[in-house]
Amino acid sequence: MSAIAWLATLLSLTAAHVRVWTIGYRAHDGVERAAYVELPAWYGPHDHPPIPLVISPHGRGVDARANARIWGDLPAVGRFAVVNPEGQGRRLELYSWGDPGQIDDLARMPRIVEHALPWLRIDRRRIYAVGGSMGGQEVLLLVARHPHLLAGAVSFDAPINLAVRYRDFAGLRFGSRLQALARFEIGGTPSSDPGAYAARSPLDVAGQIADSGVPLQIWWSTRDRVVVDQRDQSGALYRDILALNPDAPVVQVVGEWRHTAEMRWNRRLPAALLRLGLLGHSETPPRAVT
Repeated sequence: MSAIAWLATLLSLTAAHVRVWTIGYRAHDGVERAAYVELPAWYGPHDHPPIPLVISPHGRGVDARANARIWGDLPAVGRFAVVNPEGQGRRLELYSWGDPGQIDDLARMPRIVEHALPWLRIDRRRIYAVGGSMGGQEVLLLVARHPHLLAGAVSFDAPINLAVRYRDFAGLRFGSRLQALARFEIGGTPSSDPGAYAARSPLDVAGQIADSGVPLQIWWSTRDRVVVDQRDQSGALYRDILALNPDAPVVQVVGEWRHTAEMRWNRRLPAALLRLGLLGHSETPPRAVT
């Protein structure tokens, strides 16, 4: 049975519901931010067994509430928690672009969630990260910098070379505005401050990802018109990881979807979660293209 057919069958047999808890946290720069914690509706102060946690950073210009909607009823079906933090970059919230402080905040999310909801018990052996676009970029940086935190990670349609991404903004709608936001957030252009762009680029930490030991899925599309030339973005990162460590637990899944279209509860997000073991196990995991 395919992952999607399996999920449809399960949803038809259960009245799965999710409750969202809003919590606050102080970001790395002292700014107060919110995070939205999705839990099965039955889970609460009086019924709280240990539960896996998924950290899910949002994409560029997409707020945390919208990111939470991506998950649908999956947290109830799989009996896991998802935390969707608002995030905070060096200067901006919705355009953090892998700021090192933001990555450290993501690594603190398990402690932040447990402090805000003291009855919630996270299974520390089962903490994952899943994100798309800029959120996928930040997932990859989290794998590189905090590998011992994670039991698995999934990146959908991520940019992996931020200097190239800055150049490619020129071909997108409102491209000049995006370049201005990038200069404000990062502190300059790729030419004026190449180190700042490298610090936010998963490609520059491919060796750390390769040696992390974290099971990683890299999903990308040949028809992505937002992060263009994904073969030389996510595809390049996959090739570099295997070149650096042929035994790295990484798989790529390549398709023809619109940018991040498959990272939804009713598309192929369940297939990614099946591979992580968050929705049980499937006899037909997503096809890996190598």
